[in-house]
Amino acid sequence: MAKAKTQYTCTECGASAPKWQGQCPGCGQWNTLVETIAESGGAGGHRYASLAASGRVQRLAEINPREEPRQPTGIEEFDRVLGGGLVQGGVVLIGGDPGIGKSTLLLQALSRLAEAGQPVLYVSGEESGEQVALRARRLQLPMGHLQLLAEIGLEKILAVLNAEKPAVAVIDSIQTMYSDALQSAPGSVAQVRECAAQLTRLAKQSGICIILVGHVTKEGALAGPRVLEHIVDTVLYFEGDAHSSFRLIRAVKNRFGAVNELGVFAMTDKGLRGVSNPSALFLSQHAQEVPGSCVLVTQEGTRPLLVEVQALVDTAHTPSARRLTVGLDANRLAMLLAVLHRHAGVACFDQDVFVNAVGGVRIQEPAADLAVMLAIVSSLRNKPLPPKLVAFGEVGLAGEIRPAVRGQERLREAAKLGFGCALIPRANLPKQMVKGIEVIAVDRVDQAVERLRGL
Repeated sequence: MAKAKTQYTCTECGASAPKWQGQCPGCGQWNTLVETIAESGGAGGHRYASLAASGRVQRLAEINPREEPRQPTGIEEFDRVLGGGLVQGGVVLIGGDPGIGKSTLLLQALSRLAEAGQPVLYVSGEESGEQVALRARRLQLPMGHLQLLAEIGLEKILAVLNAEKPAVAVIDSIQTMYSDALQSAPGSVAQVRECAAQLTRLAKQSGICIILVGHVTKEGALAGPRVLEHIVDTVLYFEGDAHSSFRLIRAVKNRFGAVNELGVFAMTDKGLRGVSNPSALFLSQHAQEVPGSCVLVTQEGTRPLLVEVQALVDTAHTPSARRLTVGLDANRLAMLLAVLHRHAGVACFDQDVFVNAVGGVRIQEPAADLAVMLAIVSSLRNKPLPPKLVAFGEVGLAGEIRPAVRGQERLREAAKLGFGCALIPRANLPKQMVKGIEVIAVDRVDQAVERLRGL
């Protein structure tokens, strides 16, 4: 079989060159030429005519969609993030820091699927078969039906997948794979894109569910071309502190389920174990009431989650006061301090402000604004908030407090965990009161700060 010809294409303008050079001949940009496979020439008109004749245009109303059957992995938290389980022909990309538990989780999932009678294949490009077997024995996983292939050549992997036809295959990792059609080294932009495209094409044609493990950059984003996240069906990120035993999996893209779903795991000596009550992880147990602490009811996908937000306000000893956040947006903190000063008369311009979300969780929704603001006021006044108080709500620049989605579900979760008071936006006031919790509705920031004096 003749080797495919390669060329170098500019990622900015699309111009091509027969060999690599530092500057693009088309747009003049530097270091934008990447290796690609050259398309074979041919009679363009006849080729397009034959393709058009074989294609079939349908009206959308004529198509009867079917619900994709799910294959649960047996790991409840993992299935939650996936949207109920794996989908036939789906392609999942999971990324995270080195050593956070990606390979461990997937080895656990494959072993359970194999025990359930599903044909599975684990393709290891980073470890030898002996290393994978040692990890499986250390985790005490059943290995009788788990198939393993230690290979990094794409063409050999595709041949084995076509021959074995497993229901689920794991590629660990996509950055170690290489195709003979390209001359660049494994892990390069061209190799990652080509290998991912070939594996995705095979998954769609054969119905094999393929899970790709991806490396991440030092900023935490998936390494390789951005197109890698576009061509797959589901993108999952592993989060968590390396010094903590808890791990979080977040779905940032899912064509078969909800995005921003969160799965919580605890790392044990026998692998990752799902946490049934994750809210307990993000709530500190104080011996007595402390200022600067407020409990937030956040929404992660379909799951309401209680997280403790801590703030420390201290006199600045430098000309410019510091603003530091962990797990929250630093720019949003600066905005909230300005709103506090303008609409509630609480000045922090000469104070260092530090805000932390307990447990290493990252809070991205704006409904955390009210809890952050209450924690700051509590720390500044050195007065603890009332016990068993929760809060949520978005704060606008005009000082208004806007509603949050699924407010009633948040209140039910807080009441279930024993919280007896909630400070929420008036628009989230439920029509039927939630049993066991007192609801205080406010419209503006100054009202919320004033209500703290009377609580």
